[in-house]
Amino acid sequence: MHDRGTATHDLLSRCSFPPAETPVTCAFSGGADSTALVALAAAAGCVVMAVHVDHGLRASSSGEAAAAAAIANRLAVEFRCVTVDIDDGPNLEARARDARRAVLPAGHLTGHTADDRAETLLINLMRGTGGDGLTALGPHPTRPILALRRSETRQLCADLGIVPVTDPSNLDPRFVRNRVRSDVLPLLDDIAGRDVAELLVRTADVVGADLALLDRLVDATGVDPTDARALAAADPALARRVLRRWLTGTGYPPDRAAVDRVYEVAIGAVKACELTGGIRVERSSGRLSIRHRPGLASSDGVDDV
Repeated sequence: MHDRGTATHDLLSRCSFPPAETPVTCAFSGGADSTALVALAAAAGCVVMAVHVDHGLRASSSGEAAAAAAIANRLAVEFRCVTVDIDDGPNLEARARDARRAVLPAGHLTGHTADDRAETLLINLMRGTGGDGLTALGPHPTRPILALRRSETRQLCADLGIVPVTDPSNLDPRFVRNRVRSDVLPLLDDIAGRDVAELLVRTADVVGADLALLDRLVDATGVDPTDARALAAADPALARRVLRRWLTGTGYPPDRAAVDRVYEVAIGAVKACELTGGIRVERSSGRLSIRHRPGLASSDGVDDV
């Protein structure tokens, strides 16, 4: 086994862990990425609690939990396993993610890497995203190893003499992310003759910087998102940004189509619109308002008045 300091020193310089002695909870599947997260957090001097969430979806899940516990013991960190009940079926990835978030504490660390970020950008592009979708899964205190590549987390495990847990669901072609990882990105690499993930991450950084500037302009102008006249008079890009932030603040994560529809209400093209989730945006006396109407949700969010 290689010396841990040698194996982790260069990687740690590209990570963003909190100061030594800070207690952290790490989402820990036992896979290469989360194992690297735990190992690097410990090397950074953090007080680590590795939490493994057993979704109970496979007969082998208890064995995976035991393997994760053994890795945590090898890394000399505390370990806890939490079992949740999830049935197989539609939206499995999203439901599993929601179940993990429900049992993990706020601010827990995740082992997302630059490769995850590139995959997310491509997935969002296929869904017709706007600029915010291109910056999804960006730098955040809860993602301290985001600058690392998946190949580096695997190499770190090898350097530490650890065989990570293999999650069979990561090979399941039902999941879009798995197809992007196994089929789309390798094809793009072949066509481009280079590492496309690196280029995608660079694009996300550029777009993120532009959106940050736009947000500062929004703050400086002080446009009231409920003032239809002010929105109609503002530059359309700025007005849409104001509306997006307003809708996001109400708990509704809008896509570009939803923002466009609310903008139509603001400029007087229509009096109101329905959005998915039972949300209705109305204009009255020059003001916009949001009404939550749970029984009204449409399947496509495209009803105008």
